[in-house]
Amino acid sequence: METFYQKIGSERLSKVLDLFYDQVFSSPVISHLFKDSRESIQMKQFKFLVQFLGGPQLYTLEHGHPKMRMRHLPHRIDEKAKTEWLRCMRIAIDQVFHDDPELGNQFYNIFPPIAEHMKNS
Repeated sequence: METFYQKIGSERLSKVLDLFYDQVFSSPVISHLFKDSRESIQMKQFKFLVQFLGGPQLYTLEHGHPKMRMRHLPHRIDEKAKTEWLRCMRIAIDQVFHDDPELGNQFYNIFPPIAEHMKNS
């Protein structure tokens, strides 16, 4: 059975993250939450998503178990931050999947439950 990672592929995932972080780092709402270098943050996100979407266990091999909620606890993530994060992801996915909006919607719909789970204030 084909994984979601195989459906979208490494190249499209990378493009989504490039566009996503363009949005994130220019956002007055959430940019302050991202203190490490963009390169470092983006690479961790890429490795996590590869793994999360059914690809190789890249994140775990380098960083251990994801424990994403625990890793996000030091950052104040409220409803406004969650909504902005999802807005940035929606823009990026729509740009990359403009030729396949159904697949883009399937991909985007993975994120709202995760974003809700990351809220901590």
